[in-house]
Amino acid sequence: VLFLQIVHILNMTSAKIVSFLLHPEESLHSLQIRIEFETGISTGNQELLLETGICLDPRKPASQCVIDGVRGWDSYMVYLFDKSKTVYDGPFASRSLSDCVNYIVQDSKIQLPVPQLRRVWAEAVHYVIGLKEDYSRLFQGQRAAMLSLLRYNANLIKMKNNMVSASQQLKAKLEFFHQSIRLDLERYSDQMAYGISSEKMLKAWKEMEEKASQCAQAEDIGYLDEQIMALHTEIVELQKSPYARRQGEVMESLEQRAIDLYKQLKTRPPDHAYSDSTDMVKIIVQTVQSQDRVLKELFGHLSKLLGCKQKIIDLLPKIEVALNNIKEADSLVMQMQGKRQREIWHLLKIACTQSSSRSLVSSSLEGTASTPAATWLPQGSSGSMPHPLSSVAASEDG
Repeated sequence: VLFLQIVHILNMTSAKIVSFLLHPEESLHSLQIRIEFETGISTGNQELLLETGICLDPRKPASQCVIDGVRGWDSYMVYLFDKSKTVYDGPFASRSLSDCVNYIVQDSKIQLPVPQLRRVWAEAVHYVIGLKEDYSRLFQGQRAAMLSLLRYNANLIKMKNNMVSASQQLKAKLEFFHQSIRLDLERYSDQMAYGISSEKMLKAWKEMEEKASQCAQAEDIGYLDEQIMALHTEIVELQKSPYARRQGEVMESLEQRAIDLYKQLKTRPPDHAYSDSTDMVKIIVQTVQSQDRVLKELFGHLSKLLGCKQKIIDLLPKIEVALNNIKEADSLVMQMQGKRQREIWHLLKIACTQSSSRSLVSSSLEGTASTPAATWLPQGSSGSMPHPLSSVAASEDG
């Protein structure tokens, strides 16, 4: 029996516990199918949280639900949430009374022999303790939901910081791009009259400037930043709320009063004495009323937590899209900057080529004019003398 693995799952939508005997090496998906059969919550909508707020890993076996060691293994809970719901309609009906406790609740003034009263009051004390423990388990479930929300929020903040950083980098690159392209266009216009001109390249540069202006839309993340900040404020308020802390003090004091009453009854002699159950019934009624109140507050707070979590889940893909848009715009700006710089170097190459050609031609002309005609004649040659500029003409034709 000690080697059996039992998992206890508290269904937060119904406040009921379902327990399963785990088969050796059973997968988590297999366990979820059994949970669906018992609770009606489909496997796709099941969220199973440990007390730390960590969601169960579908890649690991179902035995990850069970705590190692003997101590506390039978009280360790896994908390089941329905992802399709963000509002939980608590509080739920309290645990049912046993027949003998229900008997004294129906008529608290009925006289019973002390030996019999001891047994009834023992069950009454057990019932009061059970009400307090039911609340404690549900509070732990709410706490697991809060820890899970904080994990989601930490991931949201990380993605938001990445998005803001990427947006600021894009903004800086766009400012640099706009300043540099304006300067290039001004310098290009200045040299068009006496230098190199290309209408096709000028048109391409102006199109680049327009595309860069369109890229500025990607850096606008103000609307997402506002939603994230509002959500962050809401989460902080939920953390500060008194309902985020345990509210079972009244139930704990009632539990102690019930135990004290039972101890007083135990000290009474059992000889033919009779007594009623008025004081114990008052404690039972007060405990039920207190549980109703704290559970109403608990489930109201839990619904707010789950609502915030759903907002984060809805925001994450929007941030992902914005981040991708920023990265694409950043890549486009860098491509345009590189293209323009390559074109400027191409212009420089053309200008250098034309300059060197002019220098070559002018130096050739100067050298020909200063050379005596006799030098063009071979030694001892006879015949007609060629024109001295014929070689330059041939060079220019070439």
